[in-house]
Amino acid sequence: MSIAQQHTIREAAEAVFEETVAQRRDFHMHPEIAFEELRTSGIIADKLEALGLAVRRGVARTGVVAVLEGARPGRTVLARADIDALPIHDEKDVSYRSQIMGKMHACGHDGHAAVLLSVAKILTGRRDSLAGRVVFVFQPAEEMVGGAAAMLEDGALTGLTPDATIGLHLSSEYPLGTVALRAGPSMAATDSFRVLVRGSGGHAAKPHLCVDPVVIAAGLVGALQTLVARETDPQDSAVVSMTSVHGGTAYNIIPEEVELKGTLRTFLPETRAHLKARLEMLPRSVAEGLRGSVTFAWIDESPAVVNDDAMTARLRRVAGGIVGAENVVESAKTMGGDDMSLWLQRAPGCYFFVGGRNEAVGADKPHHHPRFDLDEGCLQVAVETLTLGVLDFLRAD
Repeated sequence: MSIAQQHTIREAAEAVFEETVAQRRDFHMHPEIAFEELRTSGIIADKLEALGLAVRRGVARTGVVAVLEGARPGRTVLARADIDALPIHDEKDVSYRSQIMGKMHACGHDGHAAVLLSVAKILTGRRDSLAGRVVFVFQPAEEMVGGAAAMLEDGALTGLTPDATIGLHLSSEYPLGTVALRAGPSMAATDSFRVLVRGSGGHAAKPHLCVDPVVIAAGLVGALQTLVARETDPQDSAVVSMTSVHGGTAYNIIPEEVELKGTLRTFLPETRAHLKARLEMLPRSVAEGLRGSVTFAWIDESPAVVNDDAMTARLRRVAGGIVGAENVVESAKTMGGDDMSLWLQRAPGCYFFVGGRNEAVGADKPHHHPRFDLDEGCLQVAVETLTLGVLDFLRAD
């Protein structure tokens, strides 16, 4: 990437900066959760059509896919942004605070959508010099880890074969002016499970006449932790978290059943497969040993986010030209998941983080916090990096 081209894209990102901020704030004030993003996706589709792009609306209900055809043939790159909010009440005292009670953008997806719209605008303005094709994907329902699979099942890429995939996540974990990325496994595979423990209820004063599902459930919460502690290679990474326990109605009644819910996070496919099998087997064994029974339900969500070595090297080089090589850092492997992984399975790519933390403006809360925010200066870095990342891949090597 030439210095001249970097400078040109920086000027373009600066020119649309106020528009990017305004669009991010509009989305922030009108958050919509999974598969309800009708207003959000409508605005996105309208803006893309105004650019003259071929647009598909309503992919998996609220997803949008737009295609930019360059003036000359070449490779195809997919750029993805998620657009959904969270069921969290916004507690920030800012002019662009959420106007929807109990819903807010607490993870940066409002910024992701605004950034990709600005990238589309900049690249469309350079259509005559573009060789290849850019597929812009605006995805719903990342937070429930279902949007990517739903879009793909609904034919989001019908007739399209990406050669590369690029995406970014704005992050309050990294300071403003930094870009973080890593090759290989970056974010964990995510899965959920439900265990319904059944016993035989009765009077709490006569437990010997009952089969107590509360006791069985309590034993299971501890027993399931041994799957990581004693059945997973210490040099590997895995998490089993029990996140919900429900059962019983009164002080003096042993209930008939107790419901447990939890999540599994892994990186290696073989670890995922082993722990999935054991998470189903162990509750049955424990429950049967205590005269009870269980019903087990498993929810496959998304595989691990795995960045391609070559694409990560490209983005590292591109980011270094924007924020300086010293501000391009190795991102930590995280047990958090993201269904960006399903797009990355379609073509090698890189999912990277753009820092937006700035304590001076209150942008220092973790993701999913009711006062989460970002220093909006990160939006320009994101637009530059994503635009140049696309162009770097499409240029002839």
